[in-house]
Amino acid sequence: MSKLPDLGAYLREQRESAQLSLRQLAEMAGISNPYLSQIERGLKKPSAEILQQIAKGLEVSAESLYVRAGILDERVLTNGNPATVPGVLEAIAADSVLTDRQRAVLVEIYESFVGPKSRRSGTAPKTHGKRKATQKEN
Repeated sequence: MSKLPDLGAYLREQRESAQLSLRQLAEMAGISNPYLSQIERGLKKPSAEILQQIAKGLEVSAESLYVRAGILDERVLTNGNPATVPGVLEAIAADSVLTDRQRAVLVEIYESFVGPKSRRSGTAPKTHGKRKATQKEN
């Protein structure tokens, strides 16, 4: 079953709930009304940028439209169970296309941004103090 008809039906439902005409929403999103009509009928697959503009016009979450369009995996949005989404390190380790050297380099780069797994608390380390000091020196 394709995600596009689901997306189109959802967009039409949201547009009608917001009491917006096809033309009004198309204008708000900066796209042509024939194009919006094709999206609603499941004939065209909009880009993430177009979905973001439509979401803004409908006052809905762009992420929910990304999921319906198949751009974003619904598991990424699931709160409370991080086990449903593989971690970056697990994804690197599981990728059979990468060589051992490539895996090592990717892990090294990733950890240079977020820190080693042993000291991570779920958020990226803050570097604001370091940047301020650098800016003052310039």
